Amino acid sequence: MPTNWHDMILAVYRGEDPGGVVWQPRLEFWYHVNTIRGTLPERYKHMTLIDLYDDLGCSIRYFVQPLRVKYHNVKVTERRDDERLYRTWHTPIGELHETLRYNQFGISAYHEEYKIKTPADLRVYEYILEDATYEFDWEHYEQAVAAVGNRGVPQFYYRRSPLQSLIIENMGFEATIFALHDWPEAIEHFIEVATYADDRLYEVLLASPVPILNLGENIDCYLDAPPLFTRYHIPYYRKRIAQMKTAGKFCHIHIDGYLRTLLPYLQACEWDGIEAATPFPQGDVTLEEIKEAMGNVILLDGIPCLYFLRDYSVDELLECTEKCVRLFYPRLILGISDEIPPDGDIERVRLVSEMVREMKGK
Repeated sequence: MPTNWHDMILAVYRGEDPGGVVWQPRLEFWYHVNTIRGTLPERYKHMTLIDLYDDLGCSIRYFVQPLRVKYHNVKVTERRDDERLYRTWHTPIGELHETLRYNQFGISAYHEEYKIKTPADLRVYEYILEDATYEFDWEHYEQAVAAVGNRGVPQFYYRRSPLQSLIIENMGFEATIFALHDWPEAIEHFIEVATYADDRLYEVLLASPVPILNLGENIDCYLDAPPLFTRYHIPYYRKRIAQMKTAGKFCHIHIDGYLRTLLPYLQACEWDGIEAATPFPQGDVTLEEIKEAMGNVILLDGIPCLYFLRDYSVDELLECTEKCVRLFYPRLILGISDEIPPDGDIERVRLVSEMVREMKGK
């Protein structure tokens, strides 16, 4: 039987000593890319993803996505060729168009065309948000929880906060920055409408049995500089985190980019943890600086994914692992910031498993 990661994870969130290091790397992208291109090592060719986690001796973080969106007066049509997905949003007040370009494996994509290009588009997107309602997929949730068992705790990420959604998925960074200057009233109105529309989303989230919710923001200080972070993000986070706490939920935020200028704000909200904060040589801060800025907030991850590439030595990986545990345990869900690359050495995951099995912090 696998280690009872479930109870250990919840102990970390409750502020207790979990009795050992929770090792929770994200292996999905490595597994799926290597499966598609036929490069899974022989040992893993007939394993499921859950088998892989068990064999390597680690916990599973994301295994359920039970939130479903339903539109009443909006229709979404899609067309896909070998490289792109073309999506159109049809509403009574206009249409929006976006194009996503897939990588060669067809499992990740970036925007070639964003859906919002004009103030009129912004109003159409407001209509889409106001038209949406949300449902919790109990059948999917129960099946996923039964399959994973004590290997992890149910948690997932969902729609980003209003401004971050513009930056990442609806307008792009450059267009959003220009819009803040050129269409200030339209942007402020959008943030108000989107925040109100998110109330319906949070009603479903907070009534669900999921104990941990992830603000999956993908924060980077070059995209979310302190003036934007403090004016737009922090008030939104404080509102939602207060709701989560009242509902008895734990929460963490995904900050996976450069973060030096945001270090003073890592305790600005009452989130329980920060996911994917990344130190040198991949990020722009040291582990010691992250620890000083976070205080007693839980660190999820902490080991740069670069250390799983053969360009870096095993000794560098193990030294980083030891430092993460020494600095953060027991407020630690050790993982890779934020995923092992497809060309990463999967056996290094096993090495970390073996190293931390007997470790209990300082």
